[in-house]
Amino acid sequence: MKARVNLTIEQDVLVKAKSYAAEIGSSISEMVENYLKHVSTTTSSETLIEYIDKLEIPKLDEHIDLKKQYYEERSQKYGF
Repeated sequence: MKARVNLTIEQDVLVKAKSYAAEIGSSISEMVENYLKHVSTTTSSETLIEYIDKLEIPKLDEHIDLKKQYYEERSQKYGF
């Protein structure tokens, strides 16, 4: 069963959304409905910290002084 919803959004956003909907052969209603379906079915409650913890640790040369390299590159770029 469909239900009617009133939305209040900025005029320029609406114009762009209508244009985009026309390009993809859809309507604003369909786009909003699909978005709401997507966000309401997302079961991931993963936090940013949990996501970052899962990232691969980069392999760096242990003999390179990154702080020194940073300052050397900045001094070359900015001349100090």
